[in-house]
Amino acid sequence: MNKLYIGNVSAEASEEDFETIFEQWKIPHSGPFLVKTGYAFVDCPDEKAAMKAIDVLSGKVELHGKVLEVEHSVPKRQRSCKMQIRNIPPHMQWEVLDSMLAQYGTVESCEQVNTDTETAVVNVRYAAKDQARLAMEKLNGSMMENYALKVSYIPDETAAPEGPSPGGRRGFNSRGPPRSGSPGLGARPKVQSDIPLRVLVPTQFVGAIIGKEGATIRNITKQTHSKIDIHRKENAGAAEKPITIHSTPEGCSNACRTIMEIMQKEAVDTKFTEEIPLKILAHNNFVGRLIGKEGRNLKKIEQDTGTKITISPLQDLTLYNPERTITIKGAIEACARAEEEVMKKIRESYESDMAAMNLQSNLIPGLNLNALGLFPSGTPGMGPSMSSVPPPGAHGGCSSFGGHPESETVHLFIPALAVGAIIGKQGQHIKQLSHFAGASIKIAPAEGMDAKQRMVIIVGPPEAQFKAQCRIFGKLKEENFFGPKEEVKLEAHIKVPSFAAGRVIGKGGKTVNELQNLTCAEVVVPRDQTPDENDQVIVKISGHFFACQLAQRKIQEILAQVRRQQQPKPTSGAQPPLPRRK
Repeated sequence: MNKLYIGNVSAEASEEDFETIFEQWKIPHSGPFLVKTGYAFVDCPDEKAAMKAIDVLSGKVELHGKVLEVEHSVPKRQRSCKMQIRNIPPHMQWEVLDSMLAQYGTVESCEQVNTDTETAVVNVRYAAKDQARLAMEKLNGSMMENYALKVSYIPDETAAPEGPSPGGRRGFNSRGPPRSGSPGLGARPKVQSDIPLRVLVPTQFVGAIIGKEGATIRNITKQTHSKIDIHRKENAGAAEKPITIHSTPEGCSNACRTIMEIMQKEAVDTKFTEEIPLKILAHNNFVGRLIGKEGRNLKKIEQDTGTKITISPLQDLTLYNPERTITIKGAIEACARAEEEVMKKIRESYESDMAAMNLQSNLIPGLNLNALGLFPSGTPGMGPSMSSVPPPGAHGGCSSFGGHPESETVHLFIPALAVGAIIGKQGQHIKQLSHFAGASIKIAPAEGMDAKQRMVIIVGPPEAQFKAQCRIFGKLKEENFFGPKEEVKLEAHIKVPSFAAGRVIGKGGKTVNELQNLTCAEVVVPRDQTPDENDQVIVKISGHFFACQLAQRKIQEILAQVRRQQQPKPTSGAQPPLPRRK
């Protein structure tokens, strides 16, 4: 993968010209330049040198009046499913990239590559060659936020499973947490049982943690058997930088203790007198259980470890940055013990939620939770490699449920007082949510002055419904419209053709009772409804998020069956099909 193709080469260009350019930009090469008419080839000693040549020269350096194009040289036989996309806007949201890639086919893996450039680079593998070719044609040179994307093939020497590139990480959000939850490149999913430890450190100590030419951080990594990412390029000028540690719980704790000791020594050496607390970043979904009822869990950790622990307010959260900061003050040894206890609680919560989500994903055929960009593994700030290879066709709300699912309309009822939280300042939250989910989301006008509830109208395919509703349920929990131990339960209405209502109810209510037993949601088809102008009646579904989702999917399955049975069978003559009975 270290052979380069140089295109758009002038007929006057010579080997010496290229020697001069590579020397000028300090790009090493391991062999002579092979100059042909209109193009050239050269070998680089390693991937880093090849990437530097592409980043520095391609589309930027001119030779004899022509701007050079530099990319990986890939023989036609190796142009299969893998490609590299460069010049991605640095603050682009991962969900936006995911949905863009999903337009061209099933994305089996997508990993960010560390480079020295401000813009991001990702390696992508599609499920099929024609999908990769289509993506290549459509994306190469296309504009994103004033950046022209550069796409080139990566040699696909083997289809065997391979690990992520060293230091490869996902995620472009403002704090720069890694997004290593990308599916494995081969057929078998990679599983990392523990979520990473993420800590914030004062920017002035980052140099000491890295050490001269990276010696200190390499030493920590080696001693603690961990992989450590220091996100020093994100948030230029920020007072603190995030560090992500991937390892076993013990490895994470050892690395954290070592980092605290290094900061303490550096503080003494530089006469830094302020206290340096340990700051842990944790996804908001886990924080309620860490605190415990009336703060009992947190108080116990404080008492057992002799530390003082505070947690940043909910107001600091955004849709794309769902982390809270847990600040621990005390002696290094006390902070280290507190870190162990805090992360133990967070891992327990994570494992419990993963089990619940996996159970639900088994009950919702074809639903690819990892592709949804939802908590736990797909959310910014979460880094566990828990993702598995998606089922065929599972991508970005397009055909994960088989074929191209039709758009659905769901009316979700929320507390009237929560409308402001869902809309957000100047409508920002609802706009972000709509963009993220790929759904139209509108709030219906209030029915009367003292209405206790408001109707949210969500229009979109199944995965868009799943994403939008999940975020609305989560937002209501975050904003404390439900108690700390109380599950968010909402009512959703879907409309069904009046002739299909009987199928949802079943003989003697059998189907609706089975639905309620399976999903734990309350499902009601009110009797004596007058069908609307489209000959439709309402089905009411009440319950917590997964119960509600499962009931919606099961009802849609019943409706799909009914639709299939209602389709006229082909006739041999030219007679029109008989009208169906209602």
